[in-house]
Amino acid sequence: MAVKIENKSNIKLPAKTEETINSVLDCVPREHLRGLNRVVLVDRIIPDSRIQLPNATELPGLYHPKQGTSQPFFEIALNSLLMPTEGFFKRLAARMNFKASLAYLTLSLQAQHYHFTLSHGLKKHQYEGAIRSYVDKHLESWREGQGGWRVKLFKPLRPFLEKWSKKLKKRYEQEQKKK
Repeated sequence: MAVKIENKSNIKLPAKTEETINSVLDCVPREHLRGLNRVVLVDRIIPDSRIQLPNATELPGLYHPKQGTSQPFFEIALNSLLMPTEGFFKRLAARMNFKASLAYLTLSLQAQHYHFTLSHGLKKHQYEGAIRSYVDKHLESWREGQGGWRVKLFKPLRPFLEKWSKKLKKRYEQEQKKK
């Protein structure tokens, strides 16, 4: 069953927003999407009785777990992704990074769905690390599928660059210990 995307926002969506969400959810195994049936795009998140945060309206996304007869769904706030309140350049940067931000947010909400409903054996304090590693793993696979010639060009060089970054990080840490 495909995940339905509902647009309840008054903001003009950037091109291919729904296709980006679908491509992100396609890189995740089908069994991890069990029970999830919709993604709702809204202007901003309106807090309800379950959210006790003072700045809940500034959240970029919210996972609504299954409650009674309502199925779990995601709510994505487009205002926080597209329109920061600070200057022109921050708004421009938000527009330019919209696709990547949307992909990361969708994967993090999907990881919450997976770990809260389908994954077992995790304690409360272990959720954050598990969700972060899940998102990193699937975001990397999504990026490789989205990338064009640059990804194909730099893929053979990647192990060397990672090894070099580890050496530089180790050297930096040793210098910090000396100081």
